[in-house]
This record gives sequence, structure tokens and C-alpha cells, in this order.
Amino acid sequence: MSSLYLKHFRLAAPPFSIIPDPSFFFEGRDCGVFIRGLLHATLQAEGIVLVVGEVGSGKTLMSRLLLARLPSHVDTVYLPNPAFSKDEIVDVIARDLGITAPVPSQGVRLEVLQQELIKRHAQGRQIVVLIDEAHTMPMESIEEVRRLTNLETDKRKLVQIVLFGQPELDTLLSVPHLRQVRDRVVYRLALRNFSKEDAHAYLYHRLKVAGWRGRRIFSWLAERLLLADARGRARRINLLADRALLAAFAENKRQVHARHVLLAIQDIGFNFIPFLSGGRRHWGKGAIWLASIFLIAAGSLCFTRHSVNNQSN
Repeated sequence: MSSLYLKHFRLAAPPFSIIPDPSFFFEGRDCGVFIRGLLHATLQAEGIVLVVGEVGSGKTLMSRLLLARLPSHVDTVYLPNPAFSKDEIVDVIARDLGITAPVPSQGVRLEVLQQELIKRHAQGRQIVVLIDEAHTMPMESIEEVRRLTNLETDKRKLVQIVLFGQPELDTLLSVPHLRQVRDRVVYRLALRNFSKEDAHAYLYHRLKVAGWRGRRIFSWLAERLLLADARGRARRINLLADRALLAAFAENKRQVHARHVLLAIQDIGFNFIPFLSGGRRHWGKGAIWLASIFLIAAGSLCFTRHSVNNQSN
């Protein structure tokens, strides 16, 4: 993400970084309800919690927020890239919980881990294991994680598993070999793209958090073009907004216009995914709307360039 334009637009921090920063979290109409529901599901310690969302929908940010909002009696293990074998993943979880002594076999590893979990349970501690990008895990590793949910007292599980992944995770868990994992899923939460109203609010929420005050930065047409292309995908909004601000800065403009968004789309690549997948509610006529805006904006861009050429002649 660019920081070149911060002073130009009187911003204190990059507003559209794709790094999952909880300080930029946008509650919106759905996101606040989602994180509260996720927190509740996690603290129940009844089985596996599944969080599914498309690329760029904010899964990693939700995992970071969950980590930040868990109460002080919860000990956490966070695995951002769980490409571990079935033998490695238990070792990694045990190591993160402070168990460092070498053990000779997988069965003994689980027994040592269980003893540690029982000890922490007796101390009033709760263990939560968060696994991001879970759709990339080998099936054997997912099955090994499922075995951790067998560790329990008479009233609750000794370890709570939360899996974050793309929709491919549903496909992975549907195979017969993983039916026992699927049966342990007690909550499945779907993280959806923003509605049209929330996408607009999200754009200006991030600008305000970054220090923006004053006149509208994105023109009406620029905003419509940007949001229509992004179709509610948070990461796409961030990428386009950042590149469009940079394009406006390069022209020494104090406002982002449609041609700047067009340049951002050309730079990043057109977003065809929503039209193939059907998109979210409130974006129903998005393809026609976006095509119309694109033609208008393209005409505006061509007219501007033509005028500049005439003046130079």
C-alpha cells in the first residue's frame, strides 16, 4: 500500500492497507453481529467452529479480532499457515502451549498434551486453537486436529477448535474420510461480502480512522465505479481505493475522479468473479450498472485526454 499521498490528502495513516489491522475494523450492519456471534460460539467449548468466506472477505481480520476479544482466562494457539503433517501439527500446538520436552510417539504426544489441558482446566483456563487458511490443510492433519476434540471433561471440551477457510473447506470436509470431523462442527458461520450500503460506509469509515476530515475525497461517479467493481469485497475495495488515491495524487488532484478509479482497475485487473458467482443481494443489477458507469467514465477519460492534447497543440 502506498504512503506517498498521505500528506496530500491530509491523512495520518494509510487508510486502505490490506494488512488485517483491528483498529480499522468496521462494525457495519453485519460485521459487528458476526464477531459477537463468533465470540459466543468459541466460548461455548462444544466442538469445532467453522468460519467460511471468499477470498478478501476479511477472515484473517476476524481471526485477529477474535484473538483480541477473548477474555483473559483463555489461552490461545494461532496457526496462520497450517501446512503441517499430522505428526507436526500436534507438536506445534503443544509447543505453543509451552510443552517443549521431546516425546517418542504420537500417542504419547496426545497424552502429554491432554495432561497439560487438564491442568489448565483445573486452573480455570480455557484453550482455543485458531487455524487460518484451514482449506489448505492435508486431510490427515484435519483428522488429527479432530482427535483433539475427543479430549474433554464431563461438561466441556478441553480444547476449542476454530477453523477459518475459503469455501473449499466445505468441499474438503464433505469427503467420506472426514465425516467424523464434519460431525464435530457445532457452528458454521459464513462471512459474506458487504451490502451496497455497508460498502459505502466502509470506504469512508477507513478514511476517517486514517485521519480524513473535510471535503469528499471520492467523487460520486468515482465511488460508484469503485464499489460496483468491488461488489462488496473488502480487500478489493482497499486495493482499488489505494491505487485511485495514488493516481489522483500523481495528477496533483485533491479529489479522486472516475478516471483515477479506471486507472486502478486497469492496473489491478477487472473483477469478473462476482458476475460469475451471482454476487450478494443489493448488487443484483451490478453487471449492467457497472458496464454503464465504465462507459461513462471511459468517455470522460478519453475526453480529458483529448482536451489535453488539443491544448498542447
